[in-house]
Amino acid sequence: MEKRKSSTIESYVLKNGQKRYQFQLYVGTNPLTGKQQRTTRRGFKTLKEAKLEIARLKLEIGKGTFKSVVIETYQDIYNLWVVQYEKTVEESTFIKTTRIFKNHILPTLGIYKIDKLNVDLCQCSVDQWASKLKNFKMVKAYAAKVLDFAIKRDYIKNNPFALVDLPNKRKLKYMDSITEFENFYTKEELVEFLASLEKENNYKAFAFFRLLSFSGMRKGEALALTWNDIDFINQEITINKAISRGKDNALYEKSTKTATSRTIKMDEETLKILKRWKKQQQEDYLIIGYNTLKKGQLVFSNNRNEYLQPTKTRKWILQVQEKYVLKKVTTHGLRHTHCSLLLEAGASIKEVQDRLGYSDVKTTMDIYAHVTEKAKAEAIQKFENYLNM
Repeated sequence: MEKRKSSTIESYVLKNGQKRYQFQLYVGTNPLTGKQQRTTRRGFKTLKEAKLEIARLKLEIGKGTFKSVVIETYQDIYNLWVVQYEKTVEESTFIKTTRIFKNHILPTLGIYKIDKLNVDLCQCSVDQWASKLKNFKMVKAYAAKVLDFAIKRDYIKNNPFALVDLPNKRKLKYMDSITEFENFYTKEELVEFLASLEKENNYKAFAFFRLLSFSGMRKGEALALTWNDIDFINQEITINKAISRGKDNALYEKSTKTATSRTIKMDEETLKILKRWKKQQQEDYLIIGYNTLKKGQLVFSNNRNEYLQPTKTRKWILQVQEKYVLKKVTTHGLRHTHCSLLLEAGASIKEVQDRLGYSDVKTTMDIYAHVTEKAKAEAIQKFENYLNM
């Protein structure tokens, strides 16, 4: 290895015979360990480039802006980014995001040197995610956020994810759309589902699913509901919070998904069912030692009068569907059911969007498209029946 007049700069030769320059620079003493710290830079094509980099680093050291943390890989950048990201989102969102990185992004990109990431590597990653994941675009967006962070911190100059081509998923998207919109009941199916529930010895479950079906609220919003949120006189319910999972799988109260409050009108029969449940709750919980007349009492709680585990509702709905051989719809499917039936009943797109608390009109429009297709199919069936040919 050839030595230069500057004792800190050395040259070396690549396998292809090309010459490069590297240097090691003293950057100060670690205040915690008292040991000297040095940084190494390599890959310079000319001696002049290496000298300019030394001058730049010395200037940073003099100003106190030199980054002493060694950042080499995507994982290193992620470790810095995730600390800042946690300060900007809800705890439940943070948990979901870190799970996406742990399961999909870091296993694919984590070991790559940050300055070696290029469009081809990012394209390969996106193609891999697209072959396995329905929401691969979301995964790509999160992966790109880390590189945007790296740009802000001046570790890289460009984000290669900006040049990635998204795979053509039209056919798969169409099939996913069909599957998603099968996750709801028709009017007749909903009537049968609620009638079957009412036969069971679980009035709490009946009241819960009746409320979801006739309000369209999210499961987390219903599980955070207190009796103070229900105005029986004016027939209104105020939805201003939800429960979600945070660190260590613990349930906690947070704002609604759109971080806004909404007040919706309710039908008389659903409110009668809720009143009956309120009375039964008082009686049942008094036996096990809980006063449900206190302020802030949950409408739906567990046997310790705490937040009901969201997984409990899945057990309830599956039990009645299997017992009475009903169509399998998830708890969230009742929200789609409410939306679909509102549109069939003639409600406007705006009315549905406001009632269900959608932040944008896309979801409502997707369901509206389904309802429109159903109406077209029914129209031709009526025509055929009328002709009787």
